[in-house]
Amino acid sequence: MLAATAGHRALAVQILCTAGAYYGSARLGLLQELVRGQVTPLWPPTGIALTALLLFGPRVWPGIALGAFLVNVSLGPSFLVVCAIVAGNTLGPLLSHRLLLRVDFHTRMDRLRDAVALVGLGALTGMLVSATVGSGVLVLSGALTGADFWPTWAVWWTGDAMGVLVVTPVLLLLSTVRWPPRGRFRPSRWAEGVLLGVCTFAVTELAVSSSMNLLFLVSPCLIWAAFRFERAGAAPCALLVSTVAIVAAAQRSGPFAHHDLFTNMVTLQAFNGITALTALLLAAVVTERRTTHRQIEQVVAQLTEALARLEPGRAGEQWPPPRRTDEGDGGG
Repeated sequence: MLAATAGHRALAVQILCTAGAYYGSARLGLLQELVRGQVTPLWPPTGIALTALLLFGPRVWPGIALGAFLVNVSLGPSFLVVCAIVAGNTLGPLLSHRLLLRVDFHTRMDRLRDAVALVGLGALTGMLVSATVGSGVLVLSGALTGADFWPTWAVWWTGDAMGVLVVTPVLLLLSTVRWPPRGRFRPSRWAEGVLLGVCTFAVTELAVSSSMNLLFLVSPCLIWAAFRFERAGAAPCALLVSTVAIVAAAQRSGPFAHHDLFTNMVTLQAFNGITALTALLLAAVVTERRTTHRQIEQVVAQLTEALARLEPGRAGEQWPPPRRTDEGDGGG
């Protein structure tokens, strides 16, 4: 009885925390809205929702629905429209979670297949639901015209997808962070991490401040992050780069100046997508390669130990054994 009560309390806390995180991140995302005051190029709540489902299970879905309702109740044109949008915002992460479970997704993201699954299933496929339901309901309610459906759908879908691609890896990383034990703390490693963050921010600011298209300059920083720090460096750097680019696009500065909304959205989402893909996939490849290398070293060490145990019993034997010279002589 006590165990059941404690379990219910833990579930209630998880649901409330999910709802609070969803609502708080949504208010931040709406600061960069581009369409009708509620559609943004980066929607962090989708990343938070999927992370909560991956860590706590599908039973926390009421937290997602509650957070989405609190956000949209002041934005939707009517209560029914708000409920429909909430349903779409809840079903999208649930579908992504279900698809990821089907392919045995690891929250550690230590395999290339995990990164590919998060991109293809978690972000691009699962978020089709929320974008389609949300945009369709706004058109049916008269809040948007039929001609605005596809532009709104594109911004909605890419915003939700970017939330998964950029936010979920960072949150999954934070869920596994542990302070290094005494004796393994390396100041030089931390200094390199700080330097990486500063360089990434400075290079991205330079790229989005110039009237020329210099966005490609961030690629070396992403490669540095993936090779030296794997997911621990790639995920935060991708989030940092995407955030700076989104702010620049919203302010119409640098390469996003003197262009219409559609052109800026295509440029921004292509850049954010490539940034997230490059960081996640490269970090996954490096992690998988190093894991394979460690496994090979362990196998070699085990074989060496096994051969060492066999040596005392075969100390007087010659290997390979000498060939008998009387074989085939026939005898007599």
